[in-house]
Amino acid sequence: MAGNRTFTMIKPDATKNGHIGAILNHINKAGFKIVAMKYTRLSSEKAGEFYAVHKERPFYGELVEFMSSGPIVAAILEKDNAVEDFRKTIGATNPAEAEAGTIRALYATSIGENAVHGSDSDENAKIESDFHFAGTEIFG
Repeated sequence: MAGNRTFTMIKPDATKNGHIGAILNHINKAGFKIVAMKYTRLSSEKAGEFYAVHKERPFYGELVEFMSSGPIVAAILEKDNAVEDFRKTIGATNPAEAEAGTIRALYATSIGENAVHGSDSDENAKIESDFHFAGTEIFG
């Protein structure tokens, strides 16, 4: 699995703004295969658990509040070199610095409301995928 799968979430800002279909289309056009997907909402507790790595950072409370503020789309994506390629596909965290044509350049409104999450390593992709999906929910 290492190297060919990554995890993403379409965040509450992008779902609220009606960008789910466009973002999924962008992901497909970039050559990713969706092997698991669900439309759900994180509780404050689950959002806190997912972002526990940031617990000591000043933005943690705001991040947890934002990520539990509305529905998300969680997905596992498959492609060779998935993590690195998806990070290029989504663009920089700050949409003002994101390369033209990336998901964040097109659909994010700020650093905090940046449309999508993407795993930053193969290890985290596995951890994050396992957090959201049971083995029976993954196809491919």
